[in-house]
Amino acid sequence: MPKSAISPKSFEAAVSELEAIVQEMESGNLPLEEALTRYQRGVGLLRYCQGTLANAEQRIRVLEGDELVEFGDEGSKTSNTGGAE
Repeated sequence: MPKSAISPKSFEAAVSELEAIVQEMESGNLPLEEALTRYQRGVGLLRYCQGTLANAEQRIRVLEGDELVEFGDEGSKTSNTGGAE
């Protein structure tokens, strides 16, 4: 199976691989076909990361009752609802 078809093991692994691909492509030393293959893999990794982040955001919204919550400098939560309930 080609590397481009392999799913990353984790979000962090995907980001790390994506960073390596960017460095390789920025070096300008890849032949055209290899650069296209790396670009295609990078697009797949980007989509994987975006999906993972969207899922995490959805999970947080469920945990927070679909209320947007900001965190203060000291880690305390501050609600954006603005008024007393």
